[in-house]
Amino acid sequence: MKPLPQTRMSVDEYLAWSEANPGRYELVQGEIFQMTPQRVLHAEVKAAVYMALRRGIRAASLPCRAMPDGMTVRIDAHTAYEPDALVYCGPRRDSDSVEVPNPVIVVEVLSPGIRRTDAVEKLGGYFRVPGIHHYLMVDPDRRTVIHHRRAGDGIETTCAQDGSLLLDPPGLELSVASLFEEP
Repeated sequence: MKPLPQTRMSVDEYLAWSEANPGRYELVQGEIFQMTPQRVLHAEVKAAVYMALRRGIRAASLPCRAMPDGMTVRIDAHTAYEPDALVYCGPRRDSDSVEVPNPVIVVEVLSPGIRRTDAVEKLGGYFRVPGIHHYLMVDPDRRTVIHHRRAGDGIETTCAQDGSLLLDPPGLELSVASLFEEP
Protein backbone atom coordinates (compact mmCIF):
# COMPACT_ATOMS: atom_id res chain seq x y z
CA MET A 1 0.00 0.00 0.00
CA LYS A 2 1.25 3.46 -0.86
CA PRO A 3 1.70 5.87 2.04
CA LEU A 4 -0.77 8.73 2.11
CA PRO A 5 0.55 12.16 1.08
CA GLN A 6 1.84 14.24 3.97
CA THR A 7 1.05 17.63 2.45
CA ARG A 8 -2.35 19.29 2.77
CA MET A 9 -4.44 19.20 -0.40
CA SER A 10 -7.35 21.08 -1.85
CA VAL A 11 -10.36 19.06 -3.01
CA ASP A 12 -9.27 19.52 -6.63
CA GLU A 13 -5.78 18.18 -5.83
CA TYR A 14 -7.30 15.32 -3.86
CA LEU A 15 -9.62 14.32 -6.70
CA ALA A 16 -6.68 14.26 -9.12
CA TRP A 17 -4.62 12.23 -6.60
CA SER A 18 -7.47 9.76 -5.99
CA GLU A 19 -7.77 8.98 -9.71
CA ALA A 20 -4.28 7.44 -9.56
CA ASN A 21 -4.69 5.83 -6.12
CA PRO A 22 -7.45 3.23 -6.00
CA GLY A 23 -9.16 2.73 -2.68
CA ARG A 24 -11.66 4.51 -0.49
CA TYR A 25 -10.58 7.83 0.98
CA GLU A 26 -11.99 11.06 2.33
CA LEU A 27 -10.37 14.47 2.57
CA VAL A 28 -10.81 16.30 5.88
CA GLN A 29 -9.32 19.77 6.30
CA GLY A 30 -6.77 19.01 3.60
CA GLU A 31 -5.67 15.66 5.06
CA ILE A 32 -6.41 12.34 3.35
CA PHE A 33 -7.89 9.54 5.43
CA GLN A 34 -8.19 5.98 4.18
CA MET A 35 -11.58 4.50 4.94
CA THR A 36 -11.63 1.30 6.99
CA PRO A 37 -12.82 -2.05 5.64
CA GLN A 38 -16.52 -2.63 6.13
CA ARG A 39 -18.41 -5.46 7.80
CA VAL A 40 -20.85 -7.62 5.83
CA LEU A 41 -23.79 -6.08 7.72
CA HIS A 42 -22.60 -2.58 6.76
CA ALA A 43 -22.35 -3.55 3.08
CA GLU A 44 -25.78 -5.23 3.11
CA VAL A 45 -27.47 -2.19 4.67
CA LYS A 46 -25.69 0.14 2.23
CA ALA A 47 -27.08 -1.92 -0.65
CA ALA A 48 -30.57 -1.90 0.89
CA VAL A 49 -30.46 1.89 1.33
CA TYR A 50 -29.42 2.44 -2.27
CA MET A 51 -32.12 0.11 -3.58
CA ALA A 52 -34.80 1.73 -1.37
CA LEU A 53 -33.81 5.18 -2.64
CA ARG A 54 -33.95 4.01 -6.27
CA ARG A 55 -37.35 2.35 -5.82
CA GLY A 56 -38.72 5.41 -4.01
CA ILE A 57 -37.54 7.77 -6.76
CA ARG A 58 -39.14 5.60 -9.43
CA ALA A 59 -42.40 5.19 -7.49
CA ALA A 60 -42.69 8.98 -7.07
CA SER A 61 -41.59 9.65 -10.70
CA LEU A 62 -39.03 12.17 -9.47
CA PRO A 63 -36.40 13.74 -11.78
CA CYS A 64 -33.69 12.48 -9.41
CA ARG A 65 -31.05 9.77 -9.23
CA ALA A 66 -29.78 7.64 -6.39
CA MET A 67 -26.06 6.91 -6.29
CA PRO A 68 -24.25 4.26 -4.23
CA ASP A 69 -21.01 4.97 -2.39
CA GLY A 70 -18.06 6.14 -4.41
CA MET A 71 -19.27 9.64 -5.25
CA THR A 72 -17.57 12.66 -3.70
CA VAL A 73 -19.42 15.51 -2.01
CA ARG A 74 -17.35 18.70 -1.67
CA ILE A 75 -17.92 20.40 1.67
CA ASP A 76 -15.43 23.24 1.21
CA ALA A 77 -12.08 23.85 -0.49
CA HIS A 78 -10.26 21.31 1.74
CA THR A 79 -12.93 18.78 2.78
CA ALA A 80 -14.73 16.15 0.69
CA TYR A 81 -16.78 13.22 1.95
CA GLU A 82 -17.87 10.00 0.27
CA PRO A 83 -21.32 9.14 1.64
CA ASP A 84 -22.66 5.59 1.53
CA ALA A 85 -25.50 6.74 -0.74
CA LEU A 86 -26.92 10.01 -2.03
CA VAL A 87 -29.71 11.46 -4.13
CA TYR A 88 -29.38 14.36 -6.53
CA CYS A 89 -32.01 15.90 -8.79
CA GLY A 90 -31.84 17.48 -12.19
CA PRO A 91 -29.92 16.46 -15.27
CA ARG A 92 -27.78 13.34 -15.23
CA ARG A 93 -24.17 14.00 -14.23
CA ASP A 94 -21.40 13.53 -16.78
CA SER A 95 -20.56 9.82 -16.85
CA ASP A 96 -16.88 10.54 -16.04
CA SER A 97 -17.66 12.71 -13.02
CA VAL A 98 -16.57 11.53 -9.55
CA GLU A 99 -18.23 14.42 -7.75
CA VAL A 100 -21.88 15.29 -7.09
CA PRO A 101 -21.89 19.00 -6.30
CA ASN A 102 -25.39 19.48 -4.95
CA PRO A 103 -27.08 16.37 -3.57
CA VAL A 104 -30.40 16.77 -1.78
CA ILE A 105 -30.05 13.62 0.39
CA VAL A 106 -26.89 12.05 1.82
CA VAL A 107 -26.76 8.80 3.77
CA GLU A 108 -24.12 7.33 6.05
CA VAL A 109 -24.44 3.78 7.36
CA LEU A 110 -22.90 3.85 10.82
CA SER A 111 -19.83 1.77 11.65
CA PRO A 112 -18.65 1.06 15.19
CA GLY A 113 -15.40 3.02 14.94
CA ILE A 114 -16.67 6.21 13.32
CA ARG A 115 -20.07 6.96 14.85
CA ARG A 116 -18.78 10.19 16.41
CA THR A 117 -17.38 11.38 13.08
CA ASP A 118 -20.71 10.76 11.32
CA ALA A 119 -22.76 12.25 14.17
CA VAL A 120 -20.73 15.42 14.74
CA GLU A 121 -18.23 16.33 12.04
CA LYS A 122 -20.15 15.08 9.01
CA LEU A 123 -23.45 16.42 10.34
CA GLY A 124 -21.98 19.92 10.50
CA GLY A 125 -20.16 19.50 7.22
CA TYR A 126 -23.01 18.17 5.14
CA PHE A 127 -25.33 20.99 6.18
CA ARG A 128 -22.75 23.54 4.99
CA VAL A 129 -23.66 22.38 1.46
CA PRO A 130 -26.72 24.50 0.55
CA GLY A 131 -28.52 21.84 -1.50
CA ILE A 132 -28.44 19.14 1.15
CA HIS A 133 -31.83 18.97 2.86
CA HIS A 134 -31.60 15.52 4.47
CA TYR A 135 -28.81 13.61 6.18
CA LEU A 136 -29.75 10.07 7.17
CA MET A 137 -27.60 8.15 9.63
CA VAL A 138 -28.58 4.50 9.36
CA ASP A 139 -27.63 2.29 12.30
CA PRO A 140 -27.55 -1.35 11.15
CA ASP A 141 -27.04 -2.74 14.66
CA ARG A 142 -30.06 -0.99 16.20
CA ARG A 143 -32.09 -0.94 12.96
CA THR A 144 -32.65 2.77 13.55
CA VAL A 145 -32.54 5.79 11.24
CA ILE A 146 -31.55 9.19 12.56
CA HIS A 147 -33.02 11.75 10.17
CA HIS A 148 -31.51 15.22 10.19
CA ARG A 149 -33.31 17.71 7.97
CA ARG A 150 -32.83 21.34 7.15
CA ALA A 151 -35.53 23.42 8.85
CA GLY A 152 -35.29 27.16 8.32
CA ASP A 153 -32.00 28.30 9.85
CA GLY A 154 -31.54 25.09 11.83
CA ILE A 155 -31.62 21.32 11.72
CA GLU A 156 -34.43 19.11 13.01
CA THR A 157 -33.58 15.59 14.12
CA THR A 158 -35.87 12.59 14.50
CA CYS A 159 -35.20 8.90 15.13
CA ALA A 160 -37.23 6.09 13.63
CA GLN A 161 -37.30 2.32 13.89
CA ASP A 162 -40.52 1.87 11.93
CA GLY A 163 -43.02 3.84 9.89
CA SER A 164 -42.04 6.10 7.00
CA LEU A 165 -39.59 8.89 6.33
CA LEU A 166 -40.79 11.86 4.31
CA LEU A 167 -37.86 13.41 2.46
CA ASP A 168 -39.24 16.61 0.99
CA PRO A 169 -37.65 18.01 -1.03
CA PRO A 170 -37.56 16.13 -3.34
CA GLY A 171 -40.87 14.47 -2.38
CA LEU A 172 -39.63 11.00 -1.55
CA GLU A 173 -41.28 8.71 0.99
CA LEU A 174 -39.47 5.60 2.25
CA SER A 175 -40.44 2.99 4.77
CA VAL A 176 -37.82 2.58 7.48
CA ALA A 177 -38.00 -1.20 7.00
CA SER A 178 -36.96 -0.84 3.33
CA LEU A 179 -33.60 0.57 4.44
CA PHE A 180 -32.79 -2.73 6.16
CA GLU A 181 -34.20 -5.22 3.62
CA GLU A 182 -31.78 -7.86 2.45
CA PRO A 183 -30.77 -7.13 -1.13
